Amino acid sequence: MTLRIYFMGTVLGCMLGLGTASAQGELELATYYYNSGAFEQAKLYLDNLWKKDPSVYDMYLNTLLELEAYEEAETIVKSRLKKSRDKSMAQVDLGSLYLKIGQTEAAQEAFEKALDELPAGRGPTKRLAEAFIKLDQLDLALASYEKAMKNTKDKYGYHYELANLQGLRGDYQGMVASFMELLHERPNYLRTVQNSFNRNLRVADDVRQADMVRRQVLKASQDRPEETVYLELLVWVFNQQRDFYSAMAHVKALDQRKGEDGKRLMDLAQVASKNGDLETAYECYALVAAKGPAATRYDAARQAMLKVRTEQVTGSFPLDTAAAEELSTQYRTTLQDLGETPGTSGIMSDWAELMAFHLNRPDEAEAILDRAVNMPGLELEARNTAKLMLGDVLVFQDDVWTASLLFSQVDLDHKEGLLGQQAKYRNARVSYFTGDFNWAQAQLDILKASTSKLISNDAIDLSLLITDNFNMDTLTAPMEMFARADLLRYRNQLDQALSTLDTLVTSYPMHTLEDEALLIRAEIALQRGQFNDAIGHYEEIMELHFMDILADDALFGLADLHENQIGAPDVAQGLYERLLNEFPGSLYAVEARKRFRRLRGDILE
Repeated sequence: MTLRIYFMGTVLGCMLGLGTASAQGELELATYYYNSGAFEQAKLYLDNLWKKDPSVYDMYLNTLLELEAYEEAETIVKSRLKKSRDKSMAQVDLGSLYLKIGQTEAAQEAFEKALDELPAGRGPTKRLAEAFIKLDQLDLALASYEKAMKNTKDKYGYHYELANLQGLRGDYQGMVASFMELLHERPNYLRTVQNSFNRNLRVADDVRQADMVRRQVLKASQDRPEETVYLELLVWVFNQQRDFYSAMAHVKALDQRKGEDGKRLMDLAQVASKNGDLETAYECYALVAAKGPAATRYDAARQAMLKVRTEQVTGSFPLDTAAAEELSTQYRTTLQDLGETPGTSGIMSDWAELMAFHLNRPDEAEAILDRAVNMPGLELEARNTAKLMLGDVLVFQDDVWTASLLFSQVDLDHKEGLLGQQAKYRNARVSYFTGDFNWAQAQLDILKASTSKLISNDAIDLSLLITDNFNMDTLTAPMEMFARADLLRYRNQLDQALSTLDTLVTSYPMHTLEDEALLIRAEIALQRGQFNDAIGHYEEIMELHFMDILADDALFGLADLHENQIGAPDVAQGLYERLLNEFPGSLYAVEARKRFRRLRGDILE
């Protein structure tokens, strides 16, 4: 028995024993029975209480309605109507009662009287409108706000409430118009308006709705050019549509008017880049750089321009050599302007990577990285980042032992850190390339638990390759031959890599490395711009080796090819979705989900 029940039992016992009870006791009992759904018992007390205590009106009315005692309900409502100062709410109660008993005309008459008798003030207005909304009398709720807005003495109007109500009515044009007025009065409500648009509209994928919103926002901006909140909302609308180029013009205007020195342009560039619009990202950074060396974000913008252009050039197959050479010149010019300093060591590494792995000029890359590694004043982390790239270039040049030494140095300097893990992985890969599979496997086993998802995934991938294909029989030659082909591919010696794979497949038919050989063939074909050949190799893996570990690699590679090279986003979206459904535990699942969302039209912030 709970304390409440015990208490009620005690009160009831006293009433039965003494025959009387205080008003407080009656209220306790009435409330208890009402909350319990025992409306007959509650009415016994409320009949008496109502005569002495008007505060029980709501409970009494609801009790009578539950018991379908409509005549009694009408009586107390009319009594309330005579006594209450706020007659509008009593009229609503009367109208609600008439609706229940089917007297529609009488109900509407009562509702109209409620509207006529609406007192001034935000409280009565909101109570009346909300009461009408609960009764699905949306037109009357709208009329409540409209009447109040004509008479209100408040500093602010009812635009927020009005907009939400218009959204409920499906009047989205009216809703947007009301929100424009709200932003005029309260520009700090911008995020609230954006959230409401997300709830009620489909700005991202409904062209008609997006155009309607854009027109109204643009008009508001033209009518009130001094109010920048409309420009901010316009930028948001364009971003929802993934029209980052159009957003850029308005962000530029905001930047100039607010004197933000390019911050908003830099932010837009990052969003555009993340959503695949590299050209707009580049132009945003260029606008910031155009402010000149005195601008706060000038150096950052110049470096970001290089990173975006590098992604564009190196992400397209076959490589446009002329574009890559032009980009190399841009790196050189930027470093001449900014100087080779600790602040630019990162783009020196990026430039070296371009020179070695894309323009096949490793000697020049090595010289760039030597200057970075030996730069005075460079912090240890930045110096070792350059060392890692220098090691990569040395592997490219077939100087694997010097490369391994560099990787070991970085590993010792950052034993528990990310750079140390990256160095350890590179050393494991060198051991794999040179045929020391046992040592490579030992290092990879450690890296599987890396806090970096990327390193962990790479370690698992290479570990599985070794585990599944080394020591499967007494022969080590097939795995050694495959690792050699992989190293040749790494060095861009593509014909030699293919020739080595041909020898492997011919010498060891039906070997477990067959699907790995197909994957390298696909990647080489992709690199050369031989897209049909690449598709054929990917599809062969998926058809003949569906149960092997590379099936998801092939599916992801095929999706990426359709998205970024062939320009078939619908096909790519379907392939990413297939990967998520068929290989939910894949190492590519996270990236596939991100790309699927982007192609579907979601905005990645």
